[in-house]
Amino acid sequence: MKLEVDGKAAFAAAGSASHAPGRRAVVFIHGAGMDHSVWVMPARHFARTGLNVLALDLPGHGRSQGPGLDSIAAMADWVVRAMDAAHLEAAAVVGHSMGSLVAYVLAARHPDRCRALALLGASAPMPVTDALLDAARDDDQAAIDMANTWSHSPRAKLGACPNPGMWMLGGGERLLETAAPGVFHADLAACNGFDPEADAGPVRCPALVVVGEADQMTPARAGIRVSERLQDARLERLAGCGHAMLSEQPNAVLDALTAIVP
Repeated sequence: MKLEVDGKAAFAAAGSASHAPGRRAVVFIHGAGMDHSVWVMPARHFARTGLNVLALDLPGHGRSQGPGLDSIAAMADWVVRAMDAAHLEAAAVVGHSMGSLVAYVLAARHPDRCRALALLGASAPMPVTDALLDAARDDDQAAIDMANTWSHSPRAKLGACPNPGMWMLGGGERLLETAAPGVFHADLAACNGFDPEADAGPVRCPALVVVGEADQMTPARAGIRVSERLQDARLERLAGCGHAMLSEQPNAVLDALTAIVP
């Protein structure tokens, strides 16, 4: 789906379906350096159950024109304008990693636009190591290697994948390599600079927090603390799962989402 946001071209996948007026909606927000393609399975599932689906490419990512945005709050406000462009009033908002922060801030700043919230691989704050920030600033391949390696659990690094024909480590590497110069660093810097006290207020809608118990990027304990900050949150723990939960345990993630998205 092609949109125009702030006078620039933006793209969102609709789950291989067309939007219809009056349907409930779900918005998906990807993580740092990623794009809409990480949401293929849940996007198609919810489109086939009759929801309007908006799996966005944030500015500078995928097929959306840049430049990338430099703060989580700016990304959250942009998502709301993208919803306006797609004629969506309110939606269940789902975010992974950096996208979880964007979804969190959207729910706090625009409560009338978020009827339910799902945060996958969340941490608030979301600190990023100097080594990763420095490598990403230099567009060094080491940044991609570090992030991709730390995002996968020990089992995933062995090559096991629940989806036949998929290579999790290789797929994660290739996706990050498609990011335009400077985009990955801008995303990581936005995550590192996020301050939950200053950037996000209370969230009152129902929420789901999904944590991977083998997550090295946003450890399970950080996600648990996020769930404790929310007024109405359910916690889902994925045993043995790393940060790349959408590829490592896609069925478990989808099962968790079906409890809150509809």
